[in-house]
Amino acid sequence: MIKTDILIIGAGPTGLFTVFEAGLLGMKCHIIDSLGQPGGQCSEIYPKKPIYDIPAHPEILAGDLIIKLLDQIKPFNPSYTFGETADKLEKLSDGFIITTDKGSVVKGKVLVIAGGLGNFEPRKPRIENISKFEDNGLQYKIVNKEIFNNKNVVISGGGDSALDWTLELSKIAKKVTLIHRRNEFRGAVESVNKIQSLKDKGIIDVLTPATLVTINGEKNVVESIEINHNSSNLKIDTDYIIPLYGLVPKMEIFKNWGLDVDKNALVVDNSKDYSTNIKGIYAIGDINTYPGKLKLILSGFHEAAVMCHSAYGIINPGKKNVLKYTTV
Repeated sequence: MIKTDILIIGAGPTGLFTVFEAGLLGMKCHIIDSLGQPGGQCSEIYPKKPIYDIPAHPEILAGDLIIKLLDQIKPFNPSYTFGETADKLEKLSDGFIITTDKGSVVKGKVLVIAGGLGNFEPRKPRIENISKFEDNGLQYKIVNKEIFNNKNVVISGGGDSALDWTLELSKIAKKVTLIHRRNEFRGAVESVNKIQSLKDKGIIDVLTPATLVTINGEKNVVESIEINHNSSNLKIDTDYIIPLYGLVPKMEIFKNWGLDVDKNALVVDNSKDYSTNIKGIYAIGDINTYPGKLKLILSGFHEAAVMCHSAYGIINPGKKNVLKYTTV
């Protein structure tokens, strides 16, 4: 059995930064993640995607952010269990025991749920026999953007991921077409303005409102799609179709553990420390919900810091925690 102070589920940016904040307070961490590497979505889905809202980094690739976080937490020697999914939870008087789907056992005085890609699956278009095109021109994530060089690409979606990848792939693809079921996009205003500028210049096509109807191609390889645009069907020849409709958390396991779930997120007390309804269990990052929640990496970093100061009191009962600064 592995024993630690803070047991973290999820090795994404929020989970990794938790190690740093805990280390400053003298607490050891162990991370469990179902993926075979650290980084969560940043490593698995969009390692080459630029991120623009990390302080002191006007632009940083998602994969590079993970590399820097790993360097930052290295002095605190965290331990990891990769390629395994948290399965069973046992509550003890002095902490929690997690058993993974492969039988690994980890005991922590505090449990922190920081998401982790293994708890999510992509939202897929409701199209018959869609699975036969998966990885044959139908992609739900972009790991290596170079495969789209000089190709025709259709991106479907209206959030930040759809907008960001449209902007990025417009630099290398032969043609990028963005479709969205509404006229309004949900992404950052600056990104929407950039999309409009590229459309006005004829660099990309933007079709709204439009919905994906069918995917066509011989030998299960994407050759074209059909969309419904302004109540008429339209065929678009393309090499790739990339639906970016977001990820759906698999919340059933957390319900089984007795945690309060609201739709697809864990309910926490944001006015205090991001604790759940079970004392000693916290939820931080995109996995949680509370009034005013912003699903940003930056928000996850803040939540990790606040949570660690609360966890300190559980791990070190009766010991006063004095806030320390990392500058002199």
